[in-house]
Amino acid sequence: MNFDFKQHPHKRLNLLTGEWVLVSPHRTKRPWQGKVETLPQDDRPEYDENCYLCPGNKRADGTINPDYEDSFVFTNDFSSLLNDTPDGKINVESLLQAKSTKGICRVISFSPKHNLTLPLMEEKAIKKVIDLWQDEFISLSSNDYIKYIQIFENKGEIMGCSNPHPHGQIWSSDDIPVEIEKETKQLSNYYNMRKRSLLTDYLKLELEQKERIVVENEHFAVVVPFWAVWPFETLLISKRHVRDITEFTQEEKIALSSILKKILIKYDNLFNVSFPYSGGMHQRPVNDGEHNEWHWHMHFYPPLLRSATVKKFMVGYEMLCNPQRDVTPEWAAEQLRNASDIHYKLK
Repeated sequence: MNFDFKQHPHKRLNLLTGEWVLVSPHRTKRPWQGKVETLPQDDRPEYDENCYLCPGNKRADGTINPDYEDSFVFTNDFSSLLNDTPDGKINVESLLQAKSTKGICRVISFSPKHNLTLPLMEEKAIKKVIDLWQDEFISLSSNDYIKYIQIFENKGEIMGCSNPHPHGQIWSSDDIPVEIEKETKQLSNYYNMRKRSLLTDYLKLELEQKERIVVENEHFAVVVPFWAVWPFETLLISKRHVRDITEFTQEEKIALSSILKKILIKYDNLFNVSFPYSGGMHQRPVNDGEHNEWHWHMHFYPPLLRSATVKKFMVGYEMLCNPQRDVTPEWAAEQLRNASDIHYKLK
């Protein structure tokens, strides 16, 4: 019997972390008798008087939002990191260790409209969000103690989103997070050895094979990575080797707004639902050297598996040993490619 990636269990190497992923495609034949979620109704109004992100409303700390017309950003009223945390540490025989950490957490409301998610926004409005991401990156990195800036979005109740008004977050910290440490190591090893970006070479290979490419334009491509863990995980990569979002030209930002809209529409159309995910960009650390090995990219981790009501999180073997998935990345890419480019709510 010859080995077949589409049928037989195998492991795939994650180039960005150096970790392995177990793929078990034969398990897709098993019947599903597990948890089935009840979908929340996506019938939000354009304005909600009780929402602390809508224009003119009062937030938790008593601040009144301005009557903003585009995107709006402010410091999180319940920040996970605080700018004025005093220095401190604990070390008991090297067995109990802790140290203080500080940073600045910002919230960005994508639109004044309570019911307008990114895939339903006009491309020019998404471009304004990208402009604001750039501005925040520059502003936050001007604080010498900040070492990394994480721009991300948790979309949907099952991803822990505490407010239904479409919004994202920007966390900046005084140290480099674990996932960024992993990627920095992998990117550095490749760059030092070959004097080229790892993701430039990887994307070149994906564009040649076309098996896992979902959508692309002149400046960006979306791929289901060869090592994907989440069922419909994707990786958005810039074709030009840039280290962070501030290096994008106006033309590239227009292209980024276009491809973001396209992949997010495909997500929503996959199961005709406002598709939940955690998505965010990875880019170079700041105030920590040049980091020429870094190549800007954006991860999307959606939990839905078989339908809008069946989800998958990391459990059991995945938590205790290493990540595992049933559907192959190639199958997932095909499903996303075949999803309509016209949002299901607009048909």
